[in-house]
Amino acid sequence: MARIAVIGAGTGAMAAAARLAVAGHRVAVYERTETYGGAVRRLERDGFGFDTGPGLLTLPAVYRDLFIKTGKEPLESVVELVQVDPSSRHLFTDGTEVSLPNASRAGVVAALEEALGAGAGERWGDFLIRAREAWDRTRRPLLEEPLWPNWQVLQRDPYPAVPHKRLLRTRRACTLQEIGAWELRDPRLAALLYGHALAHGVDPGTAPASAAVLPYMEHAFGTWYVRGGMRELARAMYERCVQRKVEFHFGAEVTGVLEKDGRAAGLELSDGAVVEADTVVGTGPWRLRGLVPGRELYGAKDVVPDAEDLHPGRVVVCLALRGAREPDSVHRTVVYGPEPENELELFVDGEMPDPTVRIDRPDDPALRPDADHESVVLTATVPSGLGHDWAAQGAVEAFADRMVAAAGRAIAGLRERILWREVRTPVHTERETGAVGGAVPPPSLAGGEGTLHPSNSTALPGLFTAGGWSHPGGGLSHAGMSGSLVAGLIVEGPEFRGSQ
Repeated sequence: MARIAVIGAGTGAMAAAARLAVAGHRVAVYERTETYGGAVRRLERDGFGFDTGPGLLTLPAVYRDLFIKTGKEPLESVVELVQVDPSSRHLFTDGTEVSLPNASRAGVVAALEEALGAGAGERWGDFLIRAREAWDRTRRPLLEEPLWPNWQVLQRDPYPAVPHKRLLRTRRACTLQEIGAWELRDPRLAALLYGHALAHGVDPGTAPASAAVLPYMEHAFGTWYVRGGMRELARAMYERCVQRKVEFHFGAEVTGVLEKDGRAAGLELSDGAVVEADTVVGTGPWRLRGLVPGRELYGAKDVVPDAEDLHPGRVVVCLALRGAREPDSVHRTVVYGPEPENELELFVDGEMPDPTVRIDRPDDPALRPDADHESVVLTATVPSGLGHDWAAQGAVEAFADRMVAAAGRAIAGLRERILWREVRTPVHTERETGAVGGAVPPPSLAGGEGTLHPSNSTALPGLFTAGGWSHPGGGLSHAGMSGSLVAGLIVEGPEFRGSQ
């Protein structure tokens, strides 16, 4: 039985901790804040509750596997999963709108055909078939296996773009923008594509064509809500860890990783305490370099975490509303700005664009004081604190006003219903997660301009990393996969190649 010290209590770290404890190891988690969950947080006030992190879950199989493997107990026995249907409602700038069914390619094609006109649904359906091929080509090496030593093979974009004749040349789409312009050929379909990228913290203006897998995942595997809010999933993970005798130490900030005989040997804490361990599971690689100074941890990929300032963050507006939720309201609505592909670039250029806003209106009594009130969460993807000054006077409230105005296109009489609002920016994210600038990690994407996060193993024996800033990247499902990969590498050794 090895002693394993885990830095941080985010979802990836807890997924690793639970699996390692079941494997017979003695696991202790050291979290610098006073709670678990990382970015999976809940704001509570006056009987209202709001998810301030992820609002929906894709690929629930990741967490079904976690709970079965750590207790032979289905996920549905510890949380109530609700498949959201329709999956989402979309409002475009020209006034067109469409509601898309959950996990039904045929239903999505039919809905788009009816709402956007003849040919639109067929083009989107054909795009999803190509996106599925990109998913099939990269699913295992990009998500289900440790990052290959020859990770450069993932620099080839797996998206099978359609040949396009342009200026007497035949070209293929290499970016999301080119897919939108050359293959979808409708600004509303393009906006739909860009909206999926923004929701995952990916900049549509720079995203590779392989980001096509993001809408494919939603259409293929569905979107799910956890009754009581997504924080309930983090609670269930924490309780599973405790059941498996994982020790949690909150308010325990790690200031260094001990090294002995050329391998990780424990932790140093801010209060001067020293924790001995046989193995250390770390948090974001960008932070580990500060905890293990003077050592190269990732070789050629050691430069990747330095690009963190290029990744976006999020602004979240929590609205406490008077009045009951309309019975026919959709759980998630996306209201598109006029230039979703350029929103982040405009920010960096000093402009404040009209944003694309995601509206979550869960029909959940646990998140409202009574049936005569409603809790609503607005989310917009924005530059992190390193790409925009969110501390500038008036910047936050001015942008929140724009988000509320956009949401007013979807919710009649919204301004008159607001009792109060609370606004959270990348500044809050940095405080809660430690991510520099409050950036939010995107999922890993293949391709020359894709995002490959550093591997879960490091050049220091006995030191591993789990969570959104490590392979296979950000998002609830990807973080859960990282925990599984780390546990496999520790239990089975470097020959581990993922679950079959």
